[in-house]
Amino acid sequence: MEDGVDIGLTNASAGTSLEPVPRGSSGPLPPLVERRGSLAGYDNRPVLPPTISLTSPRSTMALPPADSKVSADNKKKRAWWCWPTSEAEANRMVLIDDPVGNAPSKFRDNHISTSKYTWWNFFFKNLFEQFMRLANMYFIFISLLQQIPGVSPTGQWSTLGPLAAVMLVTMVKEAFEDVKRHRADVAENTRLTNVLREGKLSKVEWQQIRVGDIVRLSANEFIPADVVLLSSSEPMSIAYIETANLDGETNLKIRQALPATAEIADPSATGIRVTGTVESGPPNNKLYEFEGSIDIRRHKHPLGPQQLLLRGAQVRNTGWLYGLVLFTGRDTKYMQNSNKKTIKRTKVERISNIAVVILFVFELLLAGVCAGINAGWRNINGTKHWYLAFPESESGIGLLYPFLTFIILYNNLIPISLYVTLELAKFGQAYLINNDEKMYHKESNTYAVARTSNLNEELGQVEYIFSDKTGTLTENLMIFRKCSIAGKSYGGDDANLLGTPGIDVPISHKHFAFHDADLGNDMHEGSSRSLVIREFVSLLAVCHSVVPSRDENDPDNIMKIVYQSSSPDEEALVEASNHLGYVFVARTPTEVVVRNPEGVHEHYQLLNMIEFTSSRKRMSVVCRCPDGRIKVFVKGADTVIYERLGPDQPYADACQEHMRLFASEGLRTLCLAVAVISEEAYASWSRLWDEAALAVQGRDKKLEQVAELIETNLSLLGVTAIEDKLQQGVPETISTLMSAGIKVWVLTGDKQETAINIGYSCALLTESQNGIVLNEPSKEFAAQRLSGLLKAFVDSPPPRLPDVPTPDLALVIDGFTLAFALEPDLKADLLRLGTACKAVICCRVSPLQKAQVVSLVRDNLKSITLAVGDGANDVSMIQAAHVGIGISGVEGRQAAQASDYAIAQFSYLQRLLLIHGRWNYRRVSKLIAYCFYRNIVLYITQFWFTIFNGFSGQTLYERWTISMYNVIFTFFPIVAFGLIDQDIAEDVVFAFPQVYVDGIRQGQFNTRVILCWVANAVWHSFLIFMIPMYSSSFDVSDSRGFPMTLDHLGYTVFSCVIMVVTLKIALETRYWSSVNHVFTWVSLGSWFIFMVVYGTIWGWGPTFNVGKETYFVFADLFSSGTYWFVVILTTTCCLWRDVTWKYVERTFLPKPRHILQERQYIHKQKNVVHPFRAQSPVSTLCSTGPSLNARSSRPFHTGFAFSEEEIQLGGAFSTLDLSMKVKETSMQGTGFGARTEWLKRKASQLSRENTTSSELLQIDSIGSTITHHPLPAQQLPSSSSTVVPDDAEIPRAEPSIDNSEPSTGSDGSGSAGSDTSSRKAAELDVNHTS
Repeated sequence: MEDGVDIGLTNASAGTSLEPVPRGSSGPLPPLVERRGSLAGYDNRPVLPPTISLTSPRSTMALPPADSKVSADNKKKRAWWCWPTSEAEANRMVLIDDPVGNAPSKFRDNHISTSKYTWWNFFFKNLFEQFMRLANMYFIFISLLQQIPGVSPTGQWSTLGPLAAVMLVTMVKEAFEDVKRHRADVAENTRLTNVLREGKLSKVEWQQIRVGDIVRLSANEFIPADVVLLSSSEPMSIAYIETANLDGETNLKIRQALPATAEIADPSATGIRVTGTVESGPPNNKLYEFEGSIDIRRHKHPLGPQQLLLRGAQVRNTGWLYGLVLFTGRDTKYMQNSNKKTIKRTKVERISNIAVVILFVFELLLAGVCAGINAGWRNINGTKHWYLAFPESESGIGLLYPFLTFIILYNNLIPISLYVTLELAKFGQAYLINNDEKMYHKESNTYAVARTSNLNEELGQVEYIFSDKTGTLTENLMIFRKCSIAGKSYGGDDANLLGTPGIDVPISHKHFAFHDADLGNDMHEGSSRSLVIREFVSLLAVCHSVVPSRDENDPDNIMKIVYQSSSPDEEALVEASNHLGYVFVARTPTEVVVRNPEGVHEHYQLLNMIEFTSSRKRMSVVCRCPDGRIKVFVKGADTVIYERLGPDQPYADACQEHMRLFASEGLRTLCLAVAVISEEAYASWSRLWDEAALAVQGRDKKLEQVAELIETNLSLLGVTAIEDKLQQGVPETISTLMSAGIKVWVLTGDKQETAINIGYSCALLTESQNGIVLNEPSKEFAAQRLSGLLKAFVDSPPPRLPDVPTPDLALVIDGFTLAFALEPDLKADLLRLGTACKAVICCRVSPLQKAQVVSLVRDNLKSITLAVGDGANDVSMIQAAHVGIGISGVEGRQAAQASDYAIAQFSYLQRLLLIHGRWNYRRVSKLIAYCFYRNIVLYITQFWFTIFNGFSGQTLYERWTISMYNVIFTFFPIVAFGLIDQDIAEDVVFAFPQVYVDGIRQGQFNTRVILCWVANAVWHSFLIFMIPMYSSSFDVSDSRGFPMTLDHLGYTVFSCVIMVVTLKIALETRYWSSVNHVFTWVSLGSWFIFMVVYGTIWGWGPTFNVGKETYFVFADLFSSGTYWFVVILTTTCCLWRDVTWKYVERTFLPKPRHILQERQYIHKQKNVVHPFRAQSPVSTLCSTGPSLNARSSRPFHTGFAFSEEEIQLGGAFSTLDLSMKVKETSMQGTGFGARTEWLKRKASQLSRENTTSSELLQIDSIGSTITHHPLPAQQLPSSSSTVVPDDAEIPRAEPSIDNSEPSTGSDGSGSAGSDTSSRKAAELDVNHTS
């Protein structure tokens, strides 16, 4: 065979050419991208631009000039998140099996690297990234200032040492993670595969594969690059692949080679040499889109997704296949989708960054004030205090040197270890989430996955949840329940299965629960109705993309057929057709084989298949039926099917009524229709289809337009009704979340009736709500309706009646109206109306609209949003929210892979938010506040000391003592706190989810809370310095008679600092475990050990020339009773304020969490069995449980100052007591007195009855209703319904919940309590204060 022959497939041995199969003889023709430039001529060389010359005589690729405008424009248009391509290319043109001809294109090699660093750039790149943090830049600036002689009062290395330690920890962590990436890359790049080189198959490493190579892959082999399928061992050159590594879907996908290349059986054995040219678009990250063409023997054939095998997929059930390598390395779609996600910043992090800036400004001001006072003091006292011997050269220094000195002295007001402490704590929190056994789904063997640890505390502040329905709230396990055929409804309510007598079908009832004997009778009666029924069931068996998989050991046994489908709906419909007598037996790209009820195999020739898309909302198959007629089978949503029906549809009205009834039962409906096409009409349409398939631009749009031409004048056959059951625990979960103050919005593509029915089923909607339904035909009507609703319910709500509760609002809006409402001039009204509603359901919405709704709330409200979904259509919504949750569902793992956190079931969301989220929010809030606190305590003592040293900048502490303060002495207790502290046990939180509201309102971390911690730190620092300072006058000498020095005072003050800050975090700790004990007491003891070791190291010899000033200072202090007395006295005085405040707060100003902590402690001491343990963690009490609002107006003398050990709930909560002692609401208007009197009257009545849990008085989460449940002793309510006694007169008042922190005190998260034996009357006597 000579170079330069015609492009094609040539058999060198036989001397024959393989003619390509004519176009149009197979299934659907895939799309083709716009082609810039063309191949001219099919002689030895193509016509090329004059600026290009090729060296290879076999080259057939027309390359644009390197500086062409096409490349430049394309480069500008490339998305910033894509990996860079090998060149800024417009269309890629590849020569088949021609490495010399492809060399000028300089395509990327197939080597991949997912690592962040290399061995030679790790140190410098990591340092650069760490210095991108402003805090690190600040501390390196301080370290540089300390190198200036005569400026630093704390030595040259006191800041650089801790900074280096912190950065080293981060560097080691990064190196550990990157080493794992390098090892994975090496294993990937060195895999072997068969590549055709010089006519022979050779084992080649993946990284050595080149664009244009032909590879041979076998069953179960992973695909090394993006390759175009040329041929396979299966009939019609079909190949089966599994894409679990790409999209998480485990069902097999069908790929089919073009007929023009399908004859390549074994090039290495037959001598067939493949030549030609492939043209495609540039690399991109769209997994399901591909457009290209292949030129074989002067014929151009379109290439589409059906011919593309992606890197990372695995060959299944296919003996062998040949493919052409098209994209390699970072140009593959797999690597294009391996980009980093946008880093999301939390609200807590933003507030802490502001606090850092404020502290820095405060430090500058403090340093400036001290420098100014120092200059004044020297001017006044320079001559008077001549013995200080101020250098004359300093007289002209001015303020610069003193200012720099004080900057260094106060530099650690900004905590140097804040970020590394926060990272370690969040890393541990993520580990706990990943290993939570209570979020483990046994059926799918799936744990929860924290794909990021940056958002742990955000989970505790979520106010809006946006949820998909199918697969998220439901199981996505479709069950065929009912149908309507020829105007008659079929299907009963029992679960007996209907099969056709005498017909064997695959034994699978997973998707089929249908019973109606009339359908079998009507099918066989021979009437016109029976013909429609047969057509209906035939459509179910033919119009789909399901792949049958036969048992390899018994391929002829249809009872062992297993169906593979990417859609549970299609699998349910195919299974229904099997049970109804039409068994789907086999399929090829050109044919579907169905066995009818008589046992005859019917062959349907597939002429064209028009796939389902979210915009089309339907799927069509053009096929030649066994009787020779050409028919169009269509199934889709009623909105698109009904508008394409022909005139005189006898079943349209009946089917529409049946659809309404089916939807009211929560069933998913699908319309089925058919049209018969003449041979002439199909021939004309087929030509248009082929032309559209070969279009060089706008081909997808043209294909849709051509499809519209054949999907007309349809005849309606009937409707299917499929049930998608709710996941276990969904109603309880939504009820719990709503009780926690979280608003739930459901965004679904289902019909309005179905969505409403599901809303009731999952407890999102209730009968007591005022329902608002928006179905407007135009923007004008939508604007008028929104305006009217806002005036009626938001701006001027109806007056409240004293004895009638005002119902909540629920909004249901369809996608058509939503499109109008999301326009710029109406979206503000939509937002106001939506936020005024307790529940919102958006139905018939597209994936884009889901993201728009989430963005509307996120961008315009100061609320944390969370989006949860399970499918690829939910990815945009998940990425738009502050926190994205992916469900590992039936539709694959696309959503889980794009999410921040992944869970297996929607019900796990309540644990993720109420337990992990709430705990982590409190942990992170306290951690950040404490880090500021402990540094202010230490360094403000330096300020108090400057008052006594003439503002000279003299440091009170030894330099290495300061350096180890953040990284050793006080580091570990706060890390343990940030990892495992729990203020309230999880079963208590589930019983009273209203405590979550504190996080929604940022009650644990806000500007006021930080200021309280700062004020407390300043007060503690004042006491810590002043008490030792003035007590030193009582002990002017040590045990040997030597006078006390500055080092003695510094060590005494530092000892007080260590004691106070360590016991402060101990006071804040609620959950004492062995880890807390070890970290706390060992850290405290480490300071005294350091005093001994460092105080003796100078005496070890001249090699250890450090610690001279503090040599044996510890011996003087330890032997002095004054030292120990001062340390104990100072610690007691400092923490006395904290303990006192905790007592006062819990006694007179209790918050919900304080009351729950107290009751938890009391019942633990009594060893009372907790009634919630006998039930599900989510009690029905959650939906109507007692209100946990702001404060009680009466003093409850039951506070306890210090926290208890291991918190395990052991006591039964008296919901009556809890309800009575918590302030329910802030009363306003005329209803205040009447409502209070009613409460007193009812409480008094209950106390006189002397019941033992036989009466349960509950106040709901907003104080709007009171429910009175007569119960047996020690039994919880079994229903969440509201029951009001007939004689009850319940005044209505405006709710107002106050969960904010008190205006004084540093925190208020500890616990307080005392004897409660005399509190019954106080608990039952309810007073409300506004």
